[in-house]
Amino acid sequence: MSDASPALAGRPAADVDHALALIGRGADEILKRDELAERLASGRPLRIKAGFDPTAPDLHLGHTVLLNKLRQFQDLGHQVIFLIGDFTGMIGDPTGKNVTRKPLTREDIAANARTYADQVFKVLDRERTEVRFNSEWFDAMSAADMVRLAAQHTVARMLERDDFAKRYAAQQSIALHEFLYPLVQGYDSVALQADVELGGTDQKFNLLMGRGLQEHFGQKPQIVLTMPLLEGLDGVQKMSKSLGNYVGIDEPAIDIVTKTMKIGDDLMWRWIELLSFDIGVDEARQLRADVDAGGRNPRDVKLRFARELAARFHGAETADAAVAGWNAAVRGEGDTATLPLTDVPVPAEGLRIAALLTAAGLAPSNSEANRKLKERSVRVDGEVFEDPQRVFVPGFTGVLAIGKRNFARVRLIAG
Repeated sequence: MSDASPALAGRPAADVDHALALIGRGADEILKRDELAERLASGRPLRIKAGFDPTAPDLHLGHTVLLNKLRQFQDLGHQVIFLIGDFTGMIGDPTGKNVTRKPLTREDIAANARTYADQVFKVLDRERTEVRFNSEWFDAMSAADMVRLAAQHTVARMLERDDFAKRYAAQQSIALHEFLYPLVQGYDSVALQADVELGGTDQKFNLLMGRGLQEHFGQKPQIVLTMPLLEGLDGVQKMSKSLGNYVGIDEPAIDIVTKTMKIGDDLMWRWIELLSFDIGVDEARQLRADVDAGGRNPRDVKLRFARELAARFHGAETADAAVAGWNAAVRGEGDTATLPLTDVPVPAEGLRIAALLTAAGLAPSNSEANRKLKERSVRVDGEVFEDPQRVFVPGFTGVLAIGKRNFARVRLIAG
């Protein structure tokens, strides 16, 4: 990159260019890149902020797009501020919503926030992370202070935000407190004296609000860096627990590997760009060229990437065991005993195969399981299974599979 001015002092231009290349990987937009280059060149550790509303306690790979970018800043020597929006969580961010979102109670927020640290430090460096709560400054703010803050922007400016504009045009209600959310998020940057704020592309309006408020309060305006929203397993919709197209970072390693191996080959490159630390930009480009030329199987690239994700959240040994289990179940290479064992309660008289596949979560219904049975897509311990009448009783242990990628090692227990 050549965004660093030759007049910049402090860090060598090559260092700044390297930092900009790393920071820019996968980013949707950096506003303003020249300002970021200037601050990087100063040699001063920057304060990098990202806010997370504790609306749910469990993080998935979609959340780690931001966490990964924060970690890259840390690896460059900068200080990350992981801001838990316990105050803003009580307002409810209307971003992307066509209705007013139900605010959380203090109890909800406290319960969700307690689980964050154990999860985020699977990605972030604890030593270079400040965990802050924005109630620190907003609980001390008077009603008069909030009115003065609200005076910084007009209703017309707020209606420039796409979701507000759509709701207003559709004559859907917008509560007054929702207008406070962008202002409150923007003021967080003032309170924390942020140099850079990260957010998803849907947060751009709020992030720019921080720039404006910092200028109003006499601070240098923060650089805004937006990251794309990660598509889920379906390759279409944004990753979301409610849509069921997610990979949770606390899921068992075998589930992380299995789910990742199910994604499409095109989506794999997108995930690698946004989520991989081990596969750099140049190597990813070469790997893709090799795959496109037919010289490399995309499955092997995907398996390497799946192992990286499993190792990040569960450690190398557990990740290796998960990969070995996947190879045993899908490719028939190795011992399926490395797969985790899932207990499935069944009646004392047992279940036929279709009901068992449904009970094990491998089929959505008995009728779908029977359809797969007729297609000869069902396997038990690696062998094609075709007998719809056979009954499996408590005590059975084995690997059930539908197709090559949907499998589970189960133990039937009376229940």
